[in-house]
Amino acid sequence: MLTEEGRIKAAFDSGVFVLKLCGDVRLTLCATLDTQAQRLAETPGLSAVMIDLREATNVDSTALGFLAKVSLAVKGRLEQPPTIIVDNQDVRQMLDVMGFARFFTLMEAPLQPTADLSTLEELPEVPADEEGLRERILEAHRILMRMNEHNREQFQPLVEMLESQETTHH
Repeated sequence: MLTEEGRIKAAFDSGVFVLKLCGDVRLTLCATLDTQAQRLAETPGLSAVMIDLREATNVDSTALGFLAKVSLAVKGRLEQPPTIIVDNQDVRQMLDVMGFARFFTLMEAPLQPTADLSTLEELPEVPADEEGLRERILEAHRILMRMNEHNREQFQPLVEMLESQETTHH
């Protein structure tokens, strides 16, 4: 089976920010996700955040860490937590295991279209060098570890390994 390479699309319409992840979303897109999280933290007039994962076939842990960062970026600014729409059972199960229900509203299909999805534009991939990529992987997994005990146990060895590499690089 061919895996579709991951893509990220985004739109901002009437105060609603929509982030759509398509295909196999991996760490190569984490710089793009990080940029979006930082932009969201500074977006005036933001009233809702919707993350559409209906076309995502896989979301790796680094990308999930940056989705969690999106939630942190808007925490306290929105009446409702960000919404994640997910139909793929594998992706949904991963979100459940990672504890995303505490930080997001998870749903299977939108009740009604909240934004004009025709305005979604594909985001250019933000390039990251090896050092930048490693730092983002580390940040993503630290965020996931703060979400719950399961994640802390799951990602502690990876984070420790990356931190030890960090000290040898400097």
